[in-house]
Amino acid sequence: MSTVLADKPALAFRPTPLRKFWFDDDAEPPRSLGEERLHRQQRLAGAFRLFARYGFAQGLAGHITARDPEWTDHFWVNPLGRHFGRIRVSDLLLVNSHGEIVIGDGPVNQAAFAIHAAIHEARPDVVAAAHTHSLYGKAWSTLGRKLDPLTQDSCAFYEDHALFDDFRGVVLDTTEGARIADALGSHKAVILKNHGILTAGPSVEAAAWWYIALDNACHAQLLAQAAGTPQPIPHDMAALTHQQVGRANGARHAFDSLYDGLVEAEPELLD
Repeated sequence: MSTVLADKPALAFRPTPLRKFWFDDDAEPPRSLGEERLHRQQRLAGAFRLFARYGFAQGLAGHITARDPEWTDHFWVNPLGRHFGRIRVSDLLLVNSHGEIVIGDGPVNQAAFAIHAAIHEARPDVVAAAHTHSLYGKAWSTLGRKLDPLTQDSCAFYEDHALFDDFRGVVLDTTEGARIADALGSHKAVILKNHGILTAGPSVEAAAWWYIALDNACHAQLLAQAAGTPQPIPHDMAALTHQQVGRANGARHAFDSLYDGLVEAEPELLD
């Protein structure tokens, strides 16, 4: 045994031990406009493919947008009819504030433009917004209420999501989109009654991860209520937990942990 151990290389200890528990001091590297555009496009294409893996690709419904870093009244979006699981960077459309396609072939989902154009206009801090007809988000939306702080994970949305409770059919014009944007307010998410869920964030990574997490929170509460009478986390502790788990930088790292494996398995998404 001693001979085997002697053959192994010595451990390389740090000169000074490092204490690092969280990601809030991890700033992203500075990027040029071109580099930032490509970064957003790649993460956007990756987000669609991850949504397909989570079962969020329901027919022709669903869209994620990413604001262009240079033409900030334009956003990148998926073409209508292209399955989420097949989207590549080269498939993405650049749409202006009038709903016109300036890069790409289209067509663009009219509801995507109506909802996202209004959100991007109302919220300059929002880089990306995500909305699909995910199963648990749809199911929860029929109850016409916000989520309770039942779990540590759901506290990411505690007092940080809203309810849009006036369903009027498919959103086809920007006035309806403006009403959704108004309901969203300064929050990271909104539950659209009888429709589904929507998230918005300061990066593609945050908006996409928060969508995955919100659908999971809807699923957890539906299961808990079906099983019995859930006991919510008290307000003070839920608010504290929101500060701990609801930050955008943590969401970015959670997304990246999925994205890295996705690119390794499906590198063609970057084409």
